[in-house]
Amino acid sequence: MNPELSVLIEQRSLALYKKVKNYREHLHQYPELSYQEEETMHYVSAKLTELGIPHEIGVGGTGVVALIQAEKHSGQQCIALRSDLDALPIAEENEVPYKSKVRDVMHACGHDVHTAILLGAAEILNEIKENLPFPVKLIFQPGEEKNPGGATYMIRDKVLENPRVDKMYALHVFPDLPVGELGFHAGRYMASCDEIYITINGKGGHGATPHQCIDPIVIGANIILQLQQIVSRKCDPKIPCVLSFGHFEAMGATNVIPSKAILKGTFRTMDEGWREQALVLVDQQVNEIAKSHGATVDIEISRGYPCIENDVSLTNELAVKARGLIGSDKVHDLPIRLTSEDFAFYSQLVPACFFRLGVRNEEKGIVCGVHHPRFDIDSEALILGVRMMVTACI
Repeated sequence: MNPELSVLIEQRSLALYKKVKNYREHLHQYPELSYQEEETMHYVSAKLTELGIPHEIGVGGTGVVALIQAEKHSGQQCIALRSDLDALPIAEENEVPYKSKVRDVMHACGHDVHTAILLGAAEILNEIKENLPFPVKLIFQPGEEKNPGGATYMIRDKVLENPRVDKMYALHVFPDLPVGELGFHAGRYMASCDEIYITINGKGGHGATPHQCIDPIVIGANIILQLQQIVSRKCDPKIPCVLSFGHFEAMGATNVIPSKAILKGTFRTMDEGWREQALVLVDQQVNEIAKSHGATVDIEISRGYPCIENDVSLTNELAVKARGLIGSDKVHDLPIRLTSEDFAFYSQLVPACFFRLGVRNEEKGIVCGVHHPRFDIDSEALILGVRMMVTACI
């Protein structure tokens, strides 16, 4: 990488800090849930218009796609940078000037940060487009937090085409790492994620006469416990896998056996072949357990995101650049995670790199994880985020 260009990118990232911080704080105050990001879309569009960057709105529903042409390259391929727009149904507990103004909705996963960073990167990339080896496509995507994932709608609307995306990058805030540090993982990094919804239809009655009932609570307990054997006895122990139920609803009373119980859970794994096999086993066993107790079940398996597959050479290349910029001691090789991300849909189709941006600052009390009502970032992380997204394109 040209040293002079690297210095320029660093200087511009620093110079744009307050502007990017304002982007983030505005977006944080006005969060919108998945597939409802109308105002966010128009805000991003207005900022791109101010920068003179041509773009299209309404892609994938409420997404925005912009293209920065490389003055020395007019081919049919490009580099893509992606951010996400949506927030979560969480009531914010932070007392900060930029606290969410929308009741029970909060940017608790940092998508406001990602969008602000991409707007900052867009400004610099537009300024240095004579130095770009390829055009850069900027993807502001809706609905990352909710099945089937906004990426599926963006792909449906041909975001990877015209020009064809040759490689793709995204970053994500990471409260486990201190501000000023980065994390990478080459190869398979994050798990697939599917949602399981089970309604058990039994027969209610008096708690003193269980023999006259078909108890959906007992059946539900059996389902939860017996399904764990799919993980412990059917799955190859070398394959990371988890099956968790976080919702068990049965509206009875101390002396009332209800007629219905509802279970909601998640299945995650790092192997797509096992994923397919396991979901069939879940469906079969749930039905068999219910039948053995004289009940019926309605089961819905909502197919979620596949595994994130970070291209090895692309990821290693960006990690090497990162070490050159901030030092090897601040760039970490991360372990696999069984969390999931819909960036996985892109990574299944084009060489991609999904990396982590440290945002933690214990001295400032910024220590909460994502999806927590007190999640926040050290805003200094915005500088490095912008710098890395631009550097990925050089």
